[in-house]
Amino acid sequence: MPSSTAVESPPQTDDSALSHGLKQRHLSMIALGGVIGAGLFVGSGAGIAAAGPSIVIAYTVSGLLVMLVMRMLGEMSAAYPSSGSFSAHAERAIGPWAGFAAGWSFWVLLCTAVGLEGMGAAKIVTSWLPGTPEWAWVALFMVVFLATNLAAVKNFGEFEFWFAALKVGAISLFLILGVLAIAGVLPGTDSPGASNLTDFLPHGGNGLIIGLLASVFAYGGLETVTIAAAESENPVKGVASAVRTAMWRIALFYIGSMAVIVTLVPWDSKEVVEKGPYVAALDHVGIPGAGQLMNVVVLVALLSAMNANIYGSSRIAYSLVERGQGPKVLAKVSGGVPRIAVLVSCVFGFVCVLLSYWRPNDVFPWLLNMIGAVILVVWIFIAVSQLLLRRRVERESPEKLVVRMWAFPVLTWVALAGMAAIFVLMAREPDTRVQLYSTGGMTLVLAAVGYAWQRARARS
Repeated sequence: MPSSTAVESPPQTDDSALSHGLKQRHLSMIALGGVIGAGLFVGSGAGIAAAGPSIVIAYTVSGLLVMLVMRMLGEMSAAYPSSGSFSAHAERAIGPWAGFAAGWSFWVLLCTAVGLEGMGAAKIVTSWLPGTPEWAWVALFMVVFLATNLAAVKNFGEFEFWFAALKVGAISLFLILGVLAIAGVLPGTDSPGASNLTDFLPHGGNGLIIGLLASVFAYGGLETVTIAAAESENPVKGVASAVRTAMWRIALFYIGSMAVIVTLVPWDSKEVVEKGPYVAALDHVGIPGAGQLMNVVVLVALLSAMNANIYGSSRIAYSLVERGQGPKVLAKVSGGVPRIAVLVSCVFGFVCVLLSYWRPNDVFPWLLNMIGAVILVVWIFIAVSQLLLRRRVERESPEKLVVRMWAFPVLTWVALAGMAAIFVLMAREPDTRVQLYSTGGMTLVLAAVGYAWQRARARS
């Protein structure tokens, strides 16, 4: 493994069969664009409707938690680059059963998300081309990104580079226009001042809690950069750079845009939920064609997430199988790409789409509930793994600590306490309670299977 004095040369990763086709520009843009998902553009509307202007506090609190998680994950990924990311770290720190549970639960989440993102993208396209079947558009998107991910990892990198560039450009333009409108210097607009912020907690503490829970799960996608880093020219440098810039990216894109929206638009405006908060804000300042412009941006965000999740799910599956925790056929690599893992991940995602048509009232909702709290489970595995691995690395290979968790171990324990608090809050709300129990059940089953697998391998 590399030392901190050899950061410029590509280190040996846990995945020697995979190529190193991602350049630093790919990794930087994946890190930058990975935080800008469709959940931010559309899903944040429900959070604003529940929390009102206090949604800024909700995103700040959850953003601080995500920053801690990213720092912990960055520390471990810089020390041990692997396409298994947190799954490989959990196995190294806790045991094979933990890596199995964390990895396969995340694989199910990513594959299901591929289907959901495809359906969301298809809905936008069919609104432009009415009469065309949604499933056909989903199938088209699947085929395009399947081909992209089967060919070479640099193809994935190029797609994500340009997708991310478009998303970053769009949200940067939105922030500039929003700040100009708030300042009253945008032609044709008057400054709203603080008139929309007076009713800061319209639904009290309960509304803030609902907004907080909505904001926590809007941050999904940050993990992709640590998975992709293992296939970059310089994994350690790539992870270190991505993690060190995570703070300003979260503050600017999430917290900054929420502040702009609730300042410009009344929180109880129907358009915030019906059109989405970004479209509502642009309409409010009189930008012509704002709705269609934001639909294009949301479409790009969905396709970007779809592409990234096909990539991430295939690499997680590959890493698990390489570590003896799945069917060996998924680890078959050709041309530096685990092509069978890519294909299986896409097929699982398309099956989820078909279930939404075939079994919309029982199987599909059950699947959605099962993945509802997976991100939180993954974060707990990350925090516990970092808590255990940090002491070991300090003792055995301190030169690997290129990225260090702040104020260790105090902030690691603070993060764990925050995750426990979110669990309690989820258990209080009827909607999220079902997700919590369903995800918990899946995690326990996977942990039991992983433990049985671990025992069987130990005996053999």
